[in-house]
Amino acid sequence: MENTEKTLTGAQILMTVLQEEGVDTIFGFPGGAVIDIYDELDRTPIRHILTRHEQAAVHAADGYARASGKVGVCLVTSGPGATNTVTGIASAYMDSIPLVVVTGQVPTSLIGNDAFQEVDIVGITRPCTKHNYLVKRTDDLSKVLKEAFHIARSGRPGPVLVDIPKDVAKGKAVYSRMDATQMKSYNPTYHPNMRQLEKVISLIQEAKRPMIFAGGGVILSKASAELTAFARKTQMPVTTSLMGMGAFPGTDSLCLGMLGMHGTYRANMATSACDLLIGVGVRFDDRVTGKTDAFASQAKIVHIDIDPTSIRKNVLVTLPLVGDCKITLQELNRMIERIDFGNIAEQRRDWLSQIAQWKETGALDYDQTTIIKPQYVVETLYRLTQGKAIITTEVGQNQMWAAQYYHFDEPDHFITSGGLGVMGFGLPAAIGAQIAQPEHLVVDIAGDGSIQMNIQEMATIRQYGLPVKIVILNNRYLGMVRQWQELFYDKRYSCTDMESAPDFVKLAEAYGALGLKATTPEEVESVLREGLAAPGAAIMDFWVDRQECVYPMVPAGAPITEMLLV
Repeated sequence: MENTEKTLTGAQILMTVLQEEGVDTIFGFPGGAVIDIYDELDRTPIRHILTRHEQAAVHAADGYARASGKVGVCLVTSGPGATNTVTGIASAYMDSIPLVVVTGQVPTSLIGNDAFQEVDIVGITRPCTKHNYLVKRTDDLSKVLKEAFHIARSGRPGPVLVDIPKDVAKGKAVYSRMDATQMKSYNPTYHPNMRQLEKVISLIQEAKRPMIFAGGGVILSKASAELTAFARKTQMPVTTSLMGMGAFPGTDSLCLGMLGMHGTYRANMATSACDLLIGVGVRFDDRVTGKTDAFASQAKIVHIDIDPTSIRKNVLVTLPLVGDCKITLQELNRMIERIDFGNIAEQRRDWLSQIAQWKETGALDYDQTTIIKPQYVVETLYRLTQGKAIITTEVGQNQMWAAQYYHFDEPDHFITSGGLGVMGFGLPAAIGAQIAQPEHLVVDIAGDGSIQMNIQEMATIRQYGLPVKIVILNNRYLGMVRQWQELFYDKRYSCTDMESAPDFVKLAEAYGALGLKATTPEEVESVLREGLAAPGAAIMDFWVDRQECVYPMVPAGAPITEMLLV
């Protein structure tokens, strides 16, 4: 595209900037306030994926961003179209996912007059966006859009909303390509303080019981290779947050699995006993720490994160280190190359031996009886796919069983709503992931409650011929709420019974997909094999044990060592 000035409409400027930013796919839903933008979109090579709900458009853009490493983009109309995006935006904000959400708005002359389908979406989303804009002049549009993409992808990533009134989209302005974006008030710190790095090295050398806690920041900064090299060189065991799964190979002998409320016994015990905990790209949220004053109480804590506001926010740390995870780990790896770790390995013999004992504790064991256990379904899926599938999840028990029993050796293969915990996330996220990685097998592990939150997206799957696979762990309950009611509310199962769920086989067929059902353990593998081998989409409905709970479980507010194991 030539770098010359030309007069364009706002809609043309939007499409031009999107192409300059490398956008090849948009998820959205049209309406009156964006009809001029959609008219211009039709003249470009950008692919538009028509979802059946605006919330799903944002979740699909989220899944696309995670699976592709690009900024996800969605486009919706004003009023209810814009408000329907809020849940997806909040989820992306909590999980630091780079999105640019473009919303239509009523003409500037009508803003504040309660016009048809007018809503202050900038005000509504201010708490759950990294930044947002209301563009009042066509002349400002190109600069705003460039800033939006820069903010979304840089530093700690996140969603940025751009609200475009209809007259701004129709208006004209002189456009000249901008190749660089400079913002004096926004300069994330990428390179860590070298003196602080030297202190980290000293702490590693002194520690007898060290470990690493890796989070989603490692994946977002594409630092998995650096983290793996760092852990193996120093022989430090690694635990991850839910968002960090895949940051370190799940089958590596140093991997302790997930930490926290439904974390592994070995991870929770090791964290509570370690004398050095290096947190990389983590928030230390409440689901990980449990009772904060008992969390890693014997350890010196190093916290590495690009977002300075996350450091010391939830737990006190010994050594704060602001910087990009990848750059910081690269520097640490260069520094440790000069160190002989022979003596350190000897010092840690007892520590590694203790961890081996914790690994032998069968906290994730279960008895597969005559009723299908959900753990068995996930384990069988893992075996049949050899751990190579991209897994999206809904939220609840299905999410936790996926995290516990499917082992991720690569980043960007586990896509879930971690911070906000959105039911209905998995299906549209699978759509986005499948479009980003068309050659990959994409599987949504769902509950029968969650899957119905955005089940209309089966129509999107059908329209675009996407071979997404859905595995429903069907216990005819809102399972995680039912579990809490069983354990902490004297088994008063208030409003959690879902016996009126639809026939998912018939539902699949109505949407032109393959529908399969398993009611006995003997049917599990054959149903999975048939569904995974199908050329198109498939819904596999597994009637699992209604009473099964997710264990281990740390009661809210308890130390993570106080796990319920059965």
